[in-house]
Amino acid sequence: MEFKHEPVLMNEVIEGLKIRPDGTYVDGTLGGAGHSGEILKRLDSGLLVGIDQDDAALAAARKHLESIGENFQLVKGNFVDMPAILKALHIEEVDGILLDIGVSSHQFDSAERGFSYRFDGPLDMRMDRTMSLRAYDIVNTYSEKDLAKIIKSYGEERWADRIAQFIVKERKEAPIATTFQLVTVIKKAIPKKVRQEGGHPAKKTFQALRIAVNRELDVLESSIPEMVRLLKPGGRLGIITFHSLEDRIVKNSFQYLYKDCICPPRQPICTCGKKREIEIVTRKPVTASNEELKRNHRAHSAKLRIAEKI
Repeated sequence: MEFKHEPVLMNEVIEGLKIRPDGTYVDGTLGGAGHSGEILKRLDSGLLVGIDQDDAALAAARKHLESIGENFQLVKGNFVDMPAILKALHIEEVDGILLDIGVSSHQFDSAERGFSYRFDGPLDMRMDRTMSLRAYDIVNTYSEKDLAKIIKSYGEERWADRIAQFIVKERKEAPIATTFQLVTVIKKAIPKKVRQEGGHPAKKTFQALRIAVNRELDVLESSIPEMVRLLKPGGRLGIITFHSLEDRIVKNSFQYLYKDCICPPRQPICTCGKKREIEIVTRKPVTASNEELKRNHRAHSAKLRIAEKI
């Protein structure tokens, strides 16, 4: 399948990162290199580093970027490993970092990847297919309590307990091996009246399983301070999120990095030693224009936050 993916908030990202022709920029979620392609077009003596854990994405990105220029390096990996990746490339500091969190259109539309409830395929959901844990393993081996916790915490699904109960009951008969089998179980668990209220009944559960398989929230939260430390003074970090759990992590992380002291308010002298590391460029998240919303349905839930290292 051809790797098609229209990047969201393109103009806002390029403007927000303040691309310098001689700068070094990192796209930590390369995908099909939509954003990276536009960054590369603006580089002269600068360098673009692209990171992705999906082999198909890396292959498509390389093809796309080679049609634009030569000033790029692609690395297979997770953005949580960015400090080590840049060290291996002998890069100490960068001028800008971009993360576009979530699953690409190509991954969603590839049935064999198991990300989507719209296509029948194996329960996989691994962004890096060399990893051992699959959605299949969670669905068929985790306890009812742990399943409910994952679905409730990562999917914000109010029917989590009932869905977990039905999954455990169903898998006693035979393993739940495919996306459509799981969708059928979820539909049984959620009352018909609720299913008719709008939205696909399996959406939140699939989101929760994907986040759990790829440890998305843990990786994001631990990565933000490290990425800020990789920036040069004046360098910018831009992060695009697609649901409230991710956006909350970015917002809270930025607010913490902005603080100059975290001592108790009544304490007369600062003893924590914490110093402000960033300015928050976007006090409110940047969202898509009406024009983009008409053109790209994926942009509806996209939120961009940008911070600048001081």
